[in-house]
Amino acid sequence: MKRIQLLLALIAGAAMHCSPVHAAISGNVVRIGVMTDLSGVYLDYAGKGSVEAARMAIEDFGDGLKGSKIELVTADHQNKADVGSAKAREWIDRDGVDAIVDLPNSSVALAVARIASEKKRVVLVTGGANLRHTNEECSPYVVHYVYDTFALANVAGKAMVRQGLKSWYFLTADYAFGQSLESATSDVIRAAGGSVSGSIKHPLNASDFSSFVLQAQASKASVVALANGGGDTINAIKAANDFGLTKNQTLVGLIMTISDVHSLGLKATQRMKMTDAWYWDMNPETREFGKRFFARMNRMPNMVHAGTYSAVLQYLKAVAATGSDDSDGVMSYLKSHKINDVFAKNGLVRADGRMMHDMYLMEVKAPGESRTPWDYLKLVATVPADEAFQPLSASRCALVKR
Repeated sequence: MKRIQLLLALIAGAAMHCSPVHAAISGNVVRIGVMTDLSGVYLDYAGKGSVEAARMAIEDFGDGLKGSKIELVTADHQNKADVGSAKAREWIDRDGVDAIVDLPNSSVALAVARIASEKKRVVLVTGGANLRHTNEECSPYVVHYVYDTFALANVAGKAMVRQGLKSWYFLTADYAFGQSLESATSDVIRAAGGSVSGSIKHPLNASDFSSFVLQAQASKASVVALANGGGDTINAIKAANDFGLTKNQTLVGLIMTISDVHSLGLKATQRMKMTDAWYWDMNPETREFGKRFFARMNRMPNMVHAGTYSAVLQYLKAVAATGSDDSDGVMSYLKSHKINDVFAKNGLVRADGRMMHDMYLMEVKAPGESRTPWDYLKLVATVPADEAFQPLSASRCALVKR
């Protein structure tokens, strides 16, 4: 009996001296999945850039898990909710993926978030924008990281109406994201004293925008707002320039990034206003990250790429700090610690899953103002987090205490 008791004591003592991270990480591996658009309309907006940003975060994190491995897996959701859902189930049930990140396409993001929440896996939405993530479909396992339709509408809409541009017309992508963005922006415009004269819906990844642009032009609204993204935004701006819409009406990209400006050139985009969550030329830290990213991708990162880097890095820091990949513990840590990195300063994940950080109103430079390659934007205004995002008091999230 004494021998058995001694043996049990030795085993218990050895267990106490084992690394808690090593012991508590399932399978001794943390797997992170970047689910993105690798072949469609959001290829430049997220795509390979998001994958590389996640890889950079893992490299910068280093051996912080004391011997446990970190693996990165990727998938193309093809902008189809059923494809994204199937891949999420496969990743979680078969491959043991602990966290899913990016998800540029709100329909896909919402579908994947439902599955991951059911299975208690972390989702870090850096590419999707639908406000439902922090409202009707909020979850203890979902963080809406970079931006949302409320912030996009709030930052750009108020500023434009204050400048006297009060009549608006929308050219909107006909799916969850576009509809949500149009609705949110319309509410902001009307609350600020402006008006909405109408809108026209177009299918995702439309090949010809001529008829849509002509209808927007015929509206004679002061502002034509593009409630779309990626390749659709690029093609809409091209058509607007072709038909001379920008001569008499102001074109606003509600979700433009530096990637779109680069694709179109400054001549076609000059003086356009855009809401942004991050810009590579803001300070020495962002410039250093931008140069590192450029060395890998031959292009500067946009807000989605920087946000994906931050989300992956902060997730890994939470795993290291809690000594586990348990989703409840990781989420508790993320919601109780400030986020300070190249993407955000004093960032905070609220109870509803909204990651709070400053947003920016930017203006595209004229060709003569640009000094170097990728020097495309200038800061118009910094909007503090509590002014940019939906107030917690207005959240329809069941996790928020009333």
